Amino acid sequence: MSIKGKAFIAGIYEHPTRKAEGISLQQLHAEVARGALADAGLTLADVDAYFCAGDAPGLGGFSMAEYLGLNVRHTDTTETGGSSYLIHVSHAAQAIAAGKCKVALITLAGKPRTGGAPPGRPPMAVQPPDLPFEAPFKPTVLNNYAMCARRHMHEFGTTSEQLAWIKVAASQHAQHNPHAMLRDVVTVEDVVNSPVVADPLHRLDCCVVSDGGGALVVVAPEIAASLARPQVRVIGAGEAIKHTNGGDIDITYSAGVWSAARAFDEAGIARSDIKYASLYDSFTITVLMQLEDIGFCAKGEGGRFVADGGLISGVGRLPFNTDGGGLCNNHPGNRGGMTKILEAVRQLRGEAHPAVQVANCDLALAHGTGGYLGTRHGSATLILERV
Repeated sequence: MSIKGKAFIAGIYEHPTRKAEGISLQQLHAEVARGALADAGLTLADVDAYFCAGDAPGLGGFSMAEYLGLNVRHTDTTETGGSSYLIHVSHAAQAIAAGKCKVALITLAGKPRTGGAPPGRPPMAVQPPDLPFEAPFKPTVLNNYAMCARRHMHEFGTTSEQLAWIKVAASQHAQHNPHAMLRDVVTVEDVVNSPVVADPLHRLDCCVVSDGGGALVVVAPEIAASLARPQVRVIGAGEAIKHTNGGDIDITYSAGVWSAARAFDEAGIARSDIKYASLYDSFTITVLMQLEDIGFCAKGEGGRFVADGGLISGVGRLPFNTDGGGLCNNHPGNRGGMTKILEAVRQLRGEAHPAVQVANCDLALAHGTGGYLGTRHGSATLILERV
């Protein structure tokens, strides 16, 4: 069953805080939930489905439904790291199409700066099967992504200067976002001259670490038609997992190869039809690989695609992350998928900052990655349309 046109994103909200001192994790979830519902013109009493991932406290959906006072008939706690929230939109659309619910609430919140889980793998009650084989080699988030960057450079001649253009584009957009953590515009030279944190990645190749959160409200078509909000419908979605496959692994590509293909097949449009792209940007290499894997350029051509402002709104061929993204704006709870959807919806509604708003933006893509590109991860792709 296709979900094309079966569900609409009616409400969005991004928490303005980047350092949540004196605010509990559950309170952050509640505040973003109320914000998204208010944006849609709905209330907690209208919600009949709740979606969350591993960032939700306690027993996740159980605990948060009680805390929020929700009486739901459908719930989903799919966990694929930072890509979870894109999958939640897809699963909400599936549930709506199947008649399981009509108003689905999706929340994210995190506090890595003020007492929450630090970047990397969250605490686990049971050790994952890979741990005894990989832990002795001291893997970290940084060296895992650096490994992908170095291999991409070896295979395709990608340069640090090309990666730097991704940060430059993000900073050009972030200067217009009053909530962005890093609002200073940077140059290619600034990026490549910043300290190396894990060769070949520099400090400015890395995303910010922030508290905060966001929420979405996904509704049935008849609910969307009754609301006084711009209509943004889901027309394509895909999800995929890539792992080490017993050691038979090529780290120059991600699971986005499969998730994007599925989303575009369902939407029935071409890559060239996309006017704006929200791309997961935990590191600059993450963006580069996604551009290639989604099909905006050929494998190995990402460096040339992003160079000389290729991702800057009003300048390049594909405007990306016009809120500043995880590289400059916000990466709440070390999970950037939620904010990718939020900015895509803003662009389709015409509510992005005027300096970065894409003209005639009627089709947008949001793509997320959760986990580690160099070992195991999940990818998810959404294609959204303004009605």
